[in-house]
Amino acid sequence: MNYTPEIEGMHCILKGAKNGPAPIPQEGKWVQVKQITDISGLTHGIGWCAPQQGGCKLTLNIKKGIIEEALIETIGCTGMTHSAAMASEILPGKTILEALNSDLVCDAINVAMRELFLQIAYGRSQTAFSEGGLPIGAGLEDIGKGLRSVIGTTYGTKAKGPRYLEVAEGYVTQIGLDKEDEIIGYTFVQLGIMMDNISKGMAPAKALEKASGTYGRFSEAVKTINPRHE
Repeated sequence: MNYTPEIEGMHCILKGAKNGPAPIPQEGKWVQVKQITDISGLTHGIGWCAPQQGGCKLTLNIKKGIIEEALIETIGCTGMTHSAAMASEILPGKTILEALNSDLVCDAINVAMRELFLQIAYGRSQTAFSEGGLPIGAGLEDIGKGLRSVIGTTYGTKAKGPRYLEVAEGYVTQIGLDKEDEIIGYTFVQLGIMMDNISKGMAPAKALEKASGTYGRFSEAVKTINPRHE
């Protein structure tokens, strides 16, 4: 190591402070993180691209600095789905430092990785106070039965009012209106469950029936409309 002449000529003074980094909560323990392998936890990051056309939610389950599980959910941009497919192949097995510097192609996923890194490095993980953390595979619990992301899509205009297209329960097929033309309920289809049933051999019409439900006071509606065509 090279030093300037000024430093070379200085008297050496003992560095007294040896307190180390502040401990952060990780999987039910307090850890002084000094290297990447000291970091564990499951957490999420949200990212967006430069034109803010699309967004990404990234979930990683990290054990001793290594990404053991990755869930990537995207919305708003068709190009992101391809990037997400690559990221789900690229990220597992990398350290979180490698992942932070990986070319994940899409800005939204890169931003999500950056935000997630901040969460995990500062002890803000979902499993900070969960003893032992979560097992590998826990990320799939975020998307529930049918392994389909929860998506909400609603649309509205001043001229014609709101249209519920997809909500937490599923794909909206009909909106129920009262006598004042206000929404009081809707019918929906859980597409993930329907496709699971079809893949197991159930007839499509029966699978559709089994995966359908209602919300609110739909049974009291005086009029129903298809939100996509009416």
